Amino acid sequence: MDEEFYDDSYITFLEEVWGSGYLSPGGPDEVTRILEGLDLDGARILDIGCGSGGITLSLALDHGAGHVTGIDVEAPACTAARERARDAGAADRVTIQQVAPGPLEFADRSFDVVFSKDAIIHVADKDFLAREVFRVLEPGGWFAASDWLISHDDTPSPGMARYIELEGLDFSMASPDRYETALTGAGFVNVSLTNRNAWYRDVSRSELDFLTGAARTDLKDRYGVEFVDHQVETWKAMVAVLGTGEHCPHHLRGQRPRQEA
Repeated sequence: MDEEFYDDSYITFLEEVWGSGYLSPGGPDEVTRILEGLDLDGARILDIGCGSGGITLSLALDHGAGHVTGIDVEAPACTAARERARDAGAADRVTIQQVAPGPLEFADRSFDVVFSKDAIIHVADKDFLAREVFRVLEPGGWFAASDWLISHDDTPSPGMARYIELEGLDFSMASPDRYETALTGAGFVNVSLTNRNAWYRDVSRSELDFLTGAARTDLKDRYGVEFVDHQVETWKAMVAVLGTGEHCPHHLRGQRPRQEA
């Protein structure tokens, strides 16, 4: 990538909001909910968009995976994830790879589970993503993810457009219908999508309270006034579009068929 969105300072800030090792909301409890009903014992797992590694490590240590490969496009995130795995004594069960955007750099049928937490929003071509995930899964394997979705396929409302602009990231939001079409088109069965808007609508308000409350002065001292004020403006815009339902985080699930033609 020509530009790093998640530098060390931004990673540290997001971890203050979302928890050590987490660059998206919900912490380990939300990861467990995404994985509900799946047996990860001894599984080979690919974690797409591993960030600073908290989830990757948890998949190995808390959910019993045999080996977890975490991939991310950004060097600071990969460095933080490798250090986290090393410090936890889990370097033999966790591999972190920096990758370039594009095809997954793994052989067909390399993994039992592909996981992703709020990272595939950065991938514009959802059909291509779904085909690549399908390709690297073993027959019978599962894709279990969450992502930030928009509720429709039309032009974003002014409020949503403003929120995306404030984020300053390469957001490629898609609708639930768009994701379902991509997953089924790639060959997945047992496809399900679960709307998590109500959950994050409430959580995001608590996060905004944190950013505007007693911690704000200390945050400004450490990250700078302009940075913190921008984050507050971004969170306010996000809370608004969560309130309308246009911003609708979802859990995504699909299985590669056990028997294939």
